[in-house]
Amino acid sequence: AQFVEFGGGSVRAGESLRLSCEVSGFDFDDYAVAWFRQVAGKEREGIACLTAGGKTLYSDAVKGRFTISIALAASSDNARDTVYLQMTNVRPEDTAVYFCAADRFHAHKSIHVWLSHWEYDHWGQGTQVTVSS
Repeated sequence: AQFVEFGGGSVRAGESLRLSCEVSGFDFDDYAVAWFRQVAGKEREGIACLTAGGKTLYSDAVKGRFTISIALAASSDNARDTVYLQMTNVRPEDTAVYFCAADRFHAHKSIHVWLSHWEYDHWGQGTQVTVSS
């Protein structure tokens, strides 16, 4: 499995930003994907997840402002699917390193567990987002 994240940068409060995570080696009919963020010295925080079957869940901190989605590549040996995080009306408190993650989905678990970093073994390298006031 490979993850390539990009799209981070510096923006001002109220602006928008889209993060991308190109993923290969997963069948998203069977996997959940999520975005997490982390500030130095704090625990990694789950903010958005998308389960196999298409259900989404957002943390209260980003609900109504961020949207997770996935674009599936056309079938080919080198196909990469892309997981997006569309961020709108960003705030200074959104400043963090953002990570995408994926792991096999288990339907018997509550959707809320898919915002826990403990559920994921496969991670991107992270991309910095800085929001100035």
